[in-house]
Amino acid sequence: MSDSRVICLGEALIDCLADQLGVPLSAVTSWTPYPGGAPANVACALAKLGTPVRLVGCVGSDQWGEALLSLLQSRKVDCTYLQHHDQAPTRQVYVLRDQQGSPTFAGFSQPDPTQFADAQLAVDRLNAALFQDAQFLVAGTLGLAYDKTGESIRWAVDYAQTHAIKVVIDVNWRPMFWPQPEIAPATIRQILPAVDFLKLSSDEADWLFDTQEPAAIAQQLDNLQGVLITAGAMGCRYWLAGHTDQFSAFAVDSEDATGAGDAFLAGFLHKLRQGGMAQLEDAIAAQSLIAYASAVAALTTTRPGAIAAQPSAQEVEAFLYLQQSLA
Repeated sequence: MSDSRVICLGEALIDCLADQLGVPLSAVTSWTPYPGGAPANVACALAKLGTPVRLVGCVGSDQWGEALLSLLQSRKVDCTYLQHHDQAPTRQVYVLRDQQGSPTFAGFSQPDPTQFADAQLAVDRLNAALFQDAQFLVAGTLGLAYDKTGESIRWAVDYAQTHAIKVVIDVNWRPMFWPQPEIAPATIRQILPAVDFLKLSSDEADWLFDTQEPAAIAQQLDNLQGVLITAGAMGCRYWLAGHTDQFSAFAVDSEDATGAGDAFLAGFLHKLRQGGMAQLEDAIAAQSLIAYASAVAALTTTRPGAIAAQPSAQEVEAFLYLQQSLA
């Protein structure tokens, strides 16, 4: 178990965070760029915690693509299967923030969402070797909006399912990524029968399943081993191998919530990989998994940037010890 790795598949991009809080797009006068993209965020968080991880995606052959590659490699993320596109640029996302730091996605550096490198992940450059020693495949759904990357995601999910690799999907609904947002629910549902763990926000649960009850979602998909429904500062509701419960978020001074959900998922997978799947069968162990994930998410909100703020395993353990002392 300890030698297994996690494969993260999907976008690596640049989040341009508005320097002015609580103002509309037209009133923003300056932006600060931060590396991001949900799969890249999860990969970096896992690596920071000490889990071996490989990122599969596509970036532009531009300054931003080079910056992302440099960062990922510095974080000890395996980038063997990170593709580079000569024509398509690395995606830049404009992110507005309210007074509490909660993000709202407001657009891209180019008007056509299909023209970025992360939409061009070529399936013919993927092969079975990328799954060597893999226990989990983690993918978002944004890549399903695009023909090439969507084909790559479906190939990877099919391969993982047939080779006993656990499939983890983060719904991560962002309408502006989809040229045809109306096809998103049906497109996402096509891959759900292959999924072992499903992570989504409370709003996404309503959007895709008409319920915020994790057990009700598990009943709709009998292949699932876990459903994680996050609600930011309101905490998390979960269903793990038949155990249903909720967990209140840790109270911290939040500066920037960008990437908190990705950090939560990374914390969950790190702890699950460490202790094994048997943790899911015990209600107390299952809640310990969620507490660990919640601590990783909470600490990530205390500094700006989805990746820059991610904690080490030592920081998480110290935080949880302090929380127990205060209880």
